[in-house]
Amino acid sequence: AELWRRLAAWLPRGRPGLAALLGRLSDRLSWGRDRRARRSSWLLLAPLLTPPVPVITAMPCSLCPEGAHRFQWIRNLVPEFGISSSHVKVLSSPAEFYELLKVQIKTAKQRVVMASLYLGTGILEQELVNCLEETLEKSLQANESANLRVSILLDYTRGSRGRKNSRTMLIPLLQRFPEQVRVSLFHTPNLRGLLKLLIPERFNETIGLQHIKVYLFDDNVILSGANLSDLYFTNRQDRYVLLQDSPEIADFFTELVDAIGDVSLQLQQDDTVQMMEGMVHPYQGDRVAYCKIANRRVMEVINSARTRQELLHTKTFHSSQEGSSLLPQEGSQTSGDPKPEPDTWIYPLIQMKPFGIQIDEIVTETLLTEAERDARIYLTTGYFNLTQAYMDLILGTRAEYRILLASPEVNGFFGAKGVAGAIPSAYVYIEHQFYSEVCCLHQQERVQLQEYSRAGWTFHAKGLWLYLAGSNLPCLTLIGSPNFGYRSVHRDLEAQVAIVTENKALQQQLHQEQEQLYLCSDVVSSSTFEQPNRYVKLWVKLVTPLIKNFF
Repeated sequence: AELWRRLAAWLPRGRPGLAALLGRLSDRLSWGRDRRARRSSWLLLAPLLTPPVPVITAMPCSLCPEGAHRFQWIRNLVPEFGISSSHVKVLSSPAEFYELLKVQIKTAKQRVVMASLYLGTGILEQELVNCLEETLEKSLQANESANLRVSILLDYTRGSRGRKNSRTMLIPLLQRFPEQVRVSLFHTPNLRGLLKLLIPERFNETIGLQHIKVYLFDDNVILSGANLSDLYFTNRQDRYVLLQDSPEIADFFTELVDAIGDVSLQLQQDDTVQMMEGMVHPYQGDRVAYCKIANRRVMEVINSARTRQELLHTKTFHSSQEGSSLLPQEGSQTSGDPKPEPDTWIYPLIQMKPFGIQIDEIVTETLLTEAERDARIYLTTGYFNLTQAYMDLILGTRAEYRILLASPEVNGFFGAKGVAGAIPSAYVYIEHQFYSEVCCLHQQERVQLQEYSRAGWTFHAKGLWLYLAGSNLPCLTLIGSPNFGYRSVHRDLEAQVAIVTENKALQQQLHQEQEQLYLCSDVVSSSTFEQPNRYVKLWVKLVTPLIKNFF
């Protein structure tokens, strides 16, 4: 490294390009020696320097509760929904998730909104469709002034796979209830022209997807990473949180799904699709114009909800509390009392890089950056393929990390036919590379990998739990569709929520959820990669760096 540095300094001034290259080579060669020391100071500023970062850590509101509000800066980007922790319920199993979906569909009166990657074609999925049909029929017979509306958003490529698919499952509902049912199929604007013509079915899904998972019934919202498929109802472990009686949150996600639906293809009764009148086509029209329209529609939803929530917050808490100091203390229980202060806050985080929206990325990077020494972060993903930025922050900051990922046997692609069958090996290779980097930096105690393993199950859980220094319970969790990988950040449409809570009972629920997942895991060590099932073929090692951004 010193030799390269001296050579670069010796070169004539007329060769700045070569000198710069040699300088970079010398830096690269000495990188391993002082990597972490040089990284830390830069990485602490990285999320604040990456354009168009509008994150400014806000001072806590003097009239609001403190503690959990160290995360109040998130509301500079998205609406903040303050609720009671009693409205939040953490589910633990696929069966519980499935039964809840059916119950919620059957009792819905005004709206059912479901956003998912796809709807499966098995018996369990058909039962869900039957529940929708029965509920719509009841609504029709009741002849109520506000009939039930059903809006379903799926991905076009995944929902059109095969002869029997999501579209054929839902067409009977469209035919019978044309005025009440809307099925939107999002098609990424990046799959077009020769690319669309040449890439075969299944492989075309690697270009970009509608990946949001939100299930909404009247004023109840289920946030999850699970799709509407039988595996996710039986033996595919995921995460699920129910937000009950939360009309503002339900309105937000209804508007979000409507906005994406407006820029999506509309399924017709004859299994054709068409765009809304006057809307730019996602792959036949101008891509830049389409993305601008989509950006405007989604940002209108985010910004209008943010404005509404700020006004509600000010009206409900600030004005009443400022005036309350003029009143006697014993008069605080009168009928004109302000709404009780929330102990839990919900922040919807949206990531749609094709449309230039990267809120989830900004918030996640900032959370990782600001995590203090002795804080603990439990991060889980069904597909371990972190972006370089996330990896750098994990390796370059001070918090303790426990990262849960799928062992090869519980990877969703395990046993798949053809090239897809090699994907678990590719994930093993990526995992081994990251673990080797952790070892090189002597960070094995601070950054620990754990593999989920459960006979007869697959693993799809994703999210994050943050434990502040000195606390045995988490005060924040992220839950939703992102996997923290390249696809989630750059290719797909994603949404999750940050749940921040001061309530010990809810913190205990979240802690138990985390513990239940991590109990089914083994800590990764050097010997893990010596096992026969961790052998990675040479061609997989060579191909993985080229295709890792597509899965």
